[in-house]
Amino acid sequence: MINVIHQSQNQQFVVQQDGQEAVLTYRLFDTNQIDFHSTFVPPEFRGQGIAEKLVRTGIAWAKEQGYELHASCWYAAKFL
Repeated sequence: MINVIHQSQNQQFVVQQDGQEAVLTYRLFDTNQIDFHSTFVPPEFRGQGIAEKLVRTGIAWAKEQGYELHASCWYAAKFL
């Protein structure tokens, strides 16, 4: 199971595995908008669905908050 942790103080969602972190970072704007701007998964953990889980979790959270969604990250943009 992939456990995603929301670190709101750092504006990111994180999956920790074997001492390493996969991260989806975002920026919030005063205009009630969010931009998902970077997704990173360490090479040895790629292909396991971690990036997708990060992005889907981030999008679900942002929708619950009522944010207008944007993605400057190409990977996150595929889900919007």
